Amino acid sequence: MTADRLFGKTLKELDSITAAESLPSYTARQIAGWLYKREAPEISAMTDLSLKARSLLEAKFVTGLTPPSSETVSADGTKKYLFRIDDHRFIETAVIPDRERVTVCLSVQAGCRMGCHFCMTGKQGFQGNLTSGDILNQFRSLPEHPSLTNIVYMGMGEPLDNLEEVLKSLEILTSEWGYGWSPTRITVSTVGITARIKEFLESTRCHLAVSLHTPFDAERQALMPVQKAHPVKEVLDIIRAFDFGRQRRVSFEYIVFKGLNDTPAHVKELARILNGIRCRVNLIRFHAVPGSEYSSPGMKEMEAFRDSLNDRGITATIRASRGEDISAACGLLSTMEQNKTL
Repeated sequence: MTADRLFGKTLKELDSITAAESLPSYTARQIAGWLYKREAPEISAMTDLSLKARSLLEAKFVTGLTPPSSETVSADGTKKYLFRIDDHRFIETAVIPDRERVTVCLSVQAGCRMGCHFCMTGKQGFQGNLTSGDILNQFRSLPEHPSLTNIVYMGMGEPLDNLEEVLKSLEILTSEWGYGWSPTRITVSTVGITARIKEFLESTRCHLAVSLHTPFDAERQALMPVQKAHPVKEVLDIIRAFDFGRQRRVSFEYIVFKGLNDTPAHVKELARILNGIRCRVNLIRFHAVPGSEYSSPGMKEMEAFRDSLNDRGITATIRASRGEDISAACGLLSTMEQNKTL
């Protein structure tokens, strides 16, 4: 029988485990402290637990941390790590240094069922949800772990399609018994699953990023099939009705495809649909993927589009392209590694 992992369990789940083993009620908080604050590599290292408690736990559990299986380094300092989930599945984690910031980009699924036509992860199809432990292992097991300043859930998979495990991981990251991170250092990205955005917003204080990519319904549906079931208008209505407060941010991710979604008509429509929403639009130059029908605009085109949005009162910034020399576009490395095992 495979031992269950303690790493990635919430305090409530640890309470259930210790109660089932008839251990003192304070033991769960001790275990959480060892897992997330003292970062014990093994149960045997949890020295303020009784020998009996450690023996009972070791009979059924392991901490469950696993190192990355490979690392690729870009000339710009970006790193891409591969984690093996099983014999044929891999997930990717990116580390992006930027002056005083070091951001880690976490995956939440192996593959993805959203089917966005420009995304290599979507071409893999859906292969399974990651557990909270799988998600947090990407954060904890990196060499850069001590220096990380920001976390974005923008890797492989759709966070709101795996909301239960994503919320568990956020609880562990932000709770005082966990890692104690401020929610303002964490951003969760979504294509816009309307039935779950409200639950996410009410359950956490982390920032929200919505993958928009075009303001026109038919065009967005051609790029992102999710638009049919979850129209962006409904997503924006939910955002408008929610009180984000002063500290919480909503942003819109906008991949720019040359000649497709960067016209004056797009500027005008973006200004219309985002009117009244305090937000930022992050412009991302498309990273070409094999077999794609889309192409990347030049920097002058990106700057002209940004300036046009700013002129209409939309705060728009260009996200620097990182890691193109190491296939940093989401899903490329895991697809190549997966193909080797088939």
